[in-house]
Amino acid sequence: MARKCALTGKTPLVGNNVSHAHNKTRKRQLPNIQSKRIYVTELGRYVRINLSTRALRTVSKLGLIAYCEKAGVALKDIEV
Repeated sequence: MARKCALTGKTPLVGNNVSHAHNKTRKRQLPNIQSKRIYVTELGRYVRINLSTRALRTVSKLGLIAYCEKAGVALKDIEV
């Protein structure tokens, strides 16, 4: 599973761990991506999708179809 949200496009961030002696080592901050099965009432079926927890909260508030229209993403492009 790729670490990318299908709706928001969130991907891993890259930065540095900085010690007290100011030594820098690289680190990756991964987004919290979950694979979920969401029931879409307009389609009358379940859709499996990889999305971030922030997007999941918004989808549960607005609905998947409304969120896709707002984000400008087609539902067939984001299904797993």
